[in-house]
Amino acid sequence: MPDAAENLLKPVLTREAWELLNSLPAYDQKTAQETNLTLRKQGWDPQTVAAVLTQLRLRRDARPKFGNFAGQLLLTQHGLEQATRLQVAARHAHRFRDAGVSHVVDMGCGLGADSLAFASAGLQVTALEADETTAAAALMNLRPFPEAQVIHTTAEQWAADHLLAEGISGTGVWLDPARRTEQSRLWDPEEFSPPLSFVTELAATGVPLGVKLGPGIPHELIPSECEAEWVSVNGELVEVTLWFNGLARHGVRRAATVLSTPPGNPPQAGSPAQETSPSTAVELSSAADFGQSITVSAAGPGGLHGVLWEPDPAVIRSGLVAELCEQVGGRLLDERIAYFCSDEDPDPTPSPLARRFRVVEVIPFSAKRLKQWCAAQQVTSVDIKKRGVDVVPELLRQQILPKKPKGSPTHITLVITRLGSTRLAAVVEPLD
Repeated sequence: MPDAAENLLKPVLTREAWELLNSLPAYDQKTAQETNLTLRKQGWDPQTVAAVLTQLRLRRDARPKFGNFAGQLLLTQHGLEQATRLQVAARHAHRFRDAGVSHVVDMGCGLGADSLAFASAGLQVTALEADETTAAAALMNLRPFPEAQVIHTTAEQWAADHLLAEGISGTGVWLDPARRTEQSRLWDPEEFSPPLSFVTELAATGVPLGVKLGPGIPHELIPSECEAEWVSVNGELVEVTLWFNGLARHGVRRAATVLSTPPGNPPQAGSPAQETSPSTAVELSSAADFGQSITVSAAGPGGLHGVLWEPDPAVIRSGLVAELCEQVGGRLLDERIAYFCSDEDPDPTPSPLARRFRVVEVIPFSAKRLKQWCAAQQVTSVDIKKRGVDVVPELLRQQILPKKPKGSPTHITLVITRLGSTRLAAVVEPLD
């Protein structure tokens, strides 16, 4: 029996429905019902109308990932949730191209976001997708690229037929295993489709291999023979990529890559592998294995002063907080807490690798003390950040703010953390 995604995708795979879809204005929730009635009066059947309106809504929702390019894509809800952001996919393509790969097999291509980037970077692409509905969407999305073909098959079957038996010169493999079912997310890598053991089997052939995984995968499950790169976009941690063989950089075991796009500058329509938006990339890396870090001086009891640094999630997840701390001449608050401090920073240039805050005042932590302080300072609103302490920000906010604020609005930022066993609250001012 066809699933919901298939019911909402098949009707737009006809030429007439595709032309209708591309002739309509962008989705607007306020006018969606009116559009529905208008199309029905024009003679379009209910299934096609529902499918077209769904595509318009998905294209709207896809703009944060694809920018204006979203208006050219055929989408599914599940596929969109799993799709790689445009600027991240472009970096994947550049890694393959710079390694001298001429043909990429995209195993589990989904909607084809990475395949679009590979093809537009001048690479031959064989895109594999096990789900028939998603494969149909990928075929439509890759139609402008004759160098790309979509095959409805599994990664395991294609590898058995072509790669594991004989290998293919000049070929690299990109793999994005399915990590969720319709009901839930999968956490055991051996339940992924294909499983992590299949990844190591492919890597053992020597083929240049890149594997996209969820960024929360435990470090101990990451194979020892790869480079692990955590990637964030505008402060949101989006993936970890495992690079094997010819795609792994010499002397890099783990890396944090931070991509930043100024507000109001989404990727523009065009070639996905081009620099279509003013994104910047900053990287921090280490040759040391997980759990092996450099030694950085720890802050003493009075160490919470000067400038407080809050590393980007990619830096934190890759275990490179100590490396960043050393780079800026800082001091760790605690080896298990991802904050560190430095003396007053005269450089006004923001660091994409961390947010900086000037420490204004430090208060021994207690809800009663903070409530008194907020009352004295006539604080009316507060942002609460915390690490290393068992505090619920929403509850603490209710406890420390006055029920009926008086005076002009006064906003503060509080950082709740600890030095050793002592819990502290720091009033800070954002520098970036």
